[in-house]
Parts: sequence; structure tokens; C-alpha cells
Amino acid sequence: MTDNTNANSFEKQKSKNEMKLNVISFALMILFTSVAFLIVATGEIQSMFIIPVLVIMALVQVAFQFYYFMHMKDKGHGMPSALMYGGVWCALLVLAGLGVISWW
Repeated sequence: MTDNTNANSFEKQKSKNEMKLNVISFALMILFTSVAFLIVATGEIQSMFIIPVLVIMALVQVAFQFYYFMHMKDKGHGMPSALMYGGVWCALLVLAGLGVISWW
């Protein structure tokens, strides 16, 4: 009986910690979105710096999405992680190739 109670309390604590991390990452994503909106709306930063800053903030949000909401941090997600990260790498290579072709 105590093993079942300990396992149940462990699962509750694990679920509580998981929810806490999800809420924190959601709040950070809302913050990044708000900051990106304010950067564009206020026009305080020069236009040549806006796009790199927005791209970096977008990449951070994608990392949060993969890591927390798509559960890539959990065990047993090796193949889906490899496919997702491989797709991201392939997309980056395609964009780099298109950039080189168009500027050449």
C-alpha cells in the first residue's frame, strides 16, 4: 500500500513540476511576443537591426515550443526529435542555398 501511495505522490509532484514549467515557458513566449510587437510598433531600433532581433526571438520561441510543449525533453522521443531537428536543419540549408543563389 505504501509503494502505491509513494508512486502516486511522485506522479503528482512530477505533474505539478511539468505544469509549472509549461506555465513559465508560456509566460516567456507571451513576453517575447510582446517585446517583438513593441520593437516594431515603437520603431526605436533602426530598421536594419529589427529583422535579426525578431529572427533570434522567433528561434528562441521555436526552441521553447519544441522543448516544452512538444515534449522533446522527455525520454522516448529520440526518433521524433531527430526528425524534427533534421527538418529544421534541412530548412536552414534550403534557405541558405536560396540566399546564395539569389545574391550570386
